[in-house]
Amino acid sequence: MDYEAGDPPAAWLHVAPAKTYSLTSKPLIPENSPSVLQVGCAGILVVDTICGPVKALPEPGQLAILDDIPSTVGGCAANVACSLAKQGVTVGAAGLVGEDSAAGLLRGQLHARQVDCSQVKSTTDQPTSQTVVLLIEGQDRRFLHSFGANRSFSVGQLNRDWIRELKVFYVGGLFAMPNFRTSELAELLKYCRSHNVVTVVDVVASEDMRDFGQLDACLPYIDYFLPNDDEAARITGRSDPSEQARVFRDKGVDTTIVTLGEKGSLAMRGHDLWRTGTFPVEFVDMTGCGDAFDAGLISGVLKNWDLPRTLSYATALGGSCAQAIGAYDGVFTADETEAFLQTRQVNVEHTTIP
Repeated sequence: MDYEAGDPPAAWLHVAPAKTYSLTSKPLIPENSPSVLQVGCAGILVVDTICGPVKALPEPGQLAILDDIPSTVGGCAANVACSLAKQGVTVGAAGLVGEDSAAGLLRGQLHARQVDCSQVKSTTDQPTSQTVVLLIEGQDRRFLHSFGANRSFSVGQLNRDWIRELKVFYVGGLFAMPNFRTSELAELLKYCRSHNVVTVVDVVASEDMRDFGQLDACLPYIDYFLPNDDEAARITGRSDPSEQARVFRDKGVDTTIVTLGEKGSLAMRGHDLWRTGTFPVEFVDMTGCGDAFDAGLISGVLKNWDLPRTLSYATALGGSCAQAIGAYDGVFTADETEAFLQTRQVNVEHTTIP
């Protein structure tokens, strides 16, 4: 969250005060990487350890046997970058990790998935962020999380020369990075606007969060704003997704897309509103579905598609992620998504509003 006003939510009381960190950059660029990337994804970088699915948690003193307990790269910025690479997009990640084995795993997997890591910096003062994901059949996911280096990632650590060469700049996990201040982000988004870089911003807001810093200063420079309906309700104080989107529109956002889980999404641009349903899929794990949706949206933006086509593509990509454990294996490639959409359609309803 942003410390510029108010206290941190109770769930985040262990966040340490801001300190000055010694940063180093360890370039790791995929073979044949172009000198200019299409998309840069900045924000949360995590190593996820996935446990399950199991029918139930073991009782105290008992042992549950799993076929595998994989560790994989995760976090909003990494998930979106990896999903974009699957679409054939040239993409880089930007964030902060520790000097530890988890950082090596994270960099190595991003590299293997053809994501440029030249803007992933490291600090000796914090470990790499990690999450244990517990999957229990028939229940929502449970998480055990260490903030690690993400708590120290700041807007000032981003390379503006790198950003201005992008076509799209994505920020994932706003409000979940304590030192990533909205006042500084507003200036960076304004810089993007001056260099014709499209901006896409997604948020992570805890249930008890009520202070959103200087978000209003950012909104006029956000081209695509992507909260879910719960997050949008906390920010706006409105329960109706169309009213939530209207608030963001009136504060300057060009296009707001409020994701609604199994109910699909609602998009607003000016006085046009689109409601998009979902494709029927067999849900194995919901981890990363929202990030895959974001990647689908960015793919459509890069191809200059109209918003209904972009929403259909994003919905298909988001749904594909749920068909496998983790945020990567189930995500369709571009060819798989196009083939899927040739045989299936999702309902996209358009209306106009005041």
